[in-house]
Amino acid sequence: MRFGVVREGSVAAVADLAIAVVTAEGEEARSVPEGATAADVVGDGRRVVVARINGELRDLASILRDGDVVEAVGVDTPEGLAVLRHSTAHVLAQAVQDTFADAKLGIGPPVKDGFYYDFSVETPFTPEDLKVLEKRMQEIVKSGQRFSRRVVTDSEAKHELAGEPFKLCLIGSEGGADVMEVGGAELTIYDNVEAKSGATCWGDLCRGPHVPDTRFIPPNAFRLMRTAAAYWLGDQANEQLQRVYGTAWPSKEEMQAYLTFLEEAEKRDHRKLGAELDLFSFPEEIGSGLAVFHPKGGVVRRVMEDYSRKRHEEAGYEFVNTPHVTKAALFEKSGHLDWYAEGMYPPMHLDAEVDADGTVRKQGVDYYMKPMNCPMHNLIFDARGRSYRELPLRLFEFGTVYRYEKSGVVQGMTRARGFTQDDAHIYCTREQMADELDKLLTFVLDLLRDYGLEDFYLELSTRDPRKSVGSDEVWAEATEVLREAAEKQGLELVLDEGGAAFYGPKISVQAKDAIGRTWQMSTIQLDFNLPERFDLEYAAPDGTRQRPVMIHRALFGSIERFFAVLLEHYAGAFPPWLAPVQVVAIPVSDAHVDYLYDVAARLREHGIRIEVDDADDRMQKKIRTAQKSKVPYMLIAGDDDMAAGAVSFRYRDGSQRNGVSVDEAVGEILAAVSERRQVESAPA
Repeated sequence: MRFGVVREGSVAAVADLAIAVVTAEGEEARSVPEGATAADVVGDGRRVVVARINGELRDLASILRDGDVVEAVGVDTPEGLAVLRHSTAHVLAQAVQDTFADAKLGIGPPVKDGFYYDFSVETPFTPEDLKVLEKRMQEIVKSGQRFSRRVVTDSEAKHELAGEPFKLCLIGSEGGADVMEVGGAELTIYDNVEAKSGATCWGDLCRGPHVPDTRFIPPNAFRLMRTAAAYWLGDQANEQLQRVYGTAWPSKEEMQAYLTFLEEAEKRDHRKLGAELDLFSFPEEIGSGLAVFHPKGGVVRRVMEDYSRKRHEEAGYEFVNTPHVTKAALFEKSGHLDWYAEGMYPPMHLDAEVDADGTVRKQGVDYYMKPMNCPMHNLIFDARGRSYRELPLRLFEFGTVYRYEKSGVVQGMTRARGFTQDDAHIYCTREQMADELDKLLTFVLDLLRDYGLEDFYLELSTRDPRKSVGSDEVWAEATEVLREAAEKQGLELVLDEGGAAFYGPKISVQAKDAIGRTWQMSTIQLDFNLPERFDLEYAAPDGTRQRPVMIHRALFGSIERFFAVLLEHYAGAFPPWLAPVQVVAIPVSDAHVDYLYDVAARLREHGIRIEVDDADDRMQKKIRTAQKSKVPYMLIAGDDDMAAGAVSFRYRDGSQRNGVSVDEAVGEILAAVSERRQVESAPA
């Protein structure tokens, strides 16, 4: 096809190519001369960093062909930001090899909030090295080097990269595309070309795309953050490399906002707060990812569990308990040893009987620490005959499980090796499952709101055919029922393709905390397969034996993880009903101690957790200590307060009401606790 005049600002010419440009309003037909690039059509200063051509991300320098569909991809989109960060990773790699001539290149993909690049170097990078590298990166960015894509053959690439052993490993390997550096129909090298001389000053094996040139990377909007050891391609059997993490943003303001966010997140780190507030610890003698709760942390945990128990009892759940270890045969039957063995602790071989002469009289068996509670709950269901009249049967357990997370993955209580799930398994008929799922999601969201989380969306995880059991028909039915239940909540529903467990699709509740981070909370899985594997049955009204549907549900995920999320959400300042110490009574002098003990006794009668600070310290120091401990309320008493039967009522934010009667103070505290209020300051 041939069209008339095309490029804006050009002299009228006969066009050779017909293309479609995707705009906010839809597709717009245009004509361009032969040899036109994507930049000619969608370029917009430095806002547009890459183009989508026929659905594929491509460099702006890509030559267009007749019939192409072209769409601008801005740096303000997830794809555009990833391209900016990947290009910044290349600038880092160039700076490293400019500074450390013997450094060998690994891989350098964009990741959430930034990028990294792996290097083989003789000695680990130091913080001072990062400053030097950042300065060199600034020079490269300002020089305006062009990212130039070049197609090469395997043999050409191997010749050019003969000194890069890790890059050579990627050429022709099946896993090359998985590391975000090579792959696709063509093997490509990206050269960094000097703006003035046109000379190639550096190159890297990469599938791209990249920003047009380094000036598209704002020089004041990237930073090198830290270094870490990393194994080549994540395999501990491979060589250990040095990984440099960085962050990059479209503007200085966005980067500063991110750095401010990191500072706030660091202040809220549950491991730091746990130590400061004497809530829990991770003794080296016990092992990584295994927390012990101190008395104050134990109080918070007990309150969390007690309230959850109460709500579950009201919702018709029945409480069960199961052991921590079991014979291997149970997990063979459930399928966990086929699909989850890497996440389980090694077995313990027990029960063998050997005669004095070494003859084995009885073979031993393997026992495993349980990573899941569901197989044992199935045994409870199957312990006797079940009738349809018992369904839905809702079994609930605070069940401690053990999962062998790799040491680099363990992160305090948010990714632990031993933790207690608030685990429920609901057995129902096929006719009941839609209504049960609807009620269950409402129950889950309401309970999370009671703990102070309000901002949610839902994620639907679907089948991974490579890692699942059961028929396509069963999976399709289960996925559709879950989708319908999720949509009834009126929340955003996001698809997580291939993210389901091996036995069934999953809905997970994603909650945002006080600083905007998203945490996966409750998970709900619909399972037609484990009842089949365990041959579970119930007597139907017509006398036939029918298979129940099984719903797996962990509301908190785990007590430990939920504790950590709430601790970070509240920055340690738990609302009064959850606070380990709800009130501290502070006497102005020794003469007022007994009076405050009487006030404390009244509050303790109502279950309020109160301490009287009768130490020899001055009153102001006691107030600072209580504030540092993030206690919700302080009751201060001096001569005037004693005479009036009152207290000075001080709040966590430092505001204070004087001359408050003891009756009023007790009433306000009891109301705040019973109503689960978030009290921060005195009433206006």
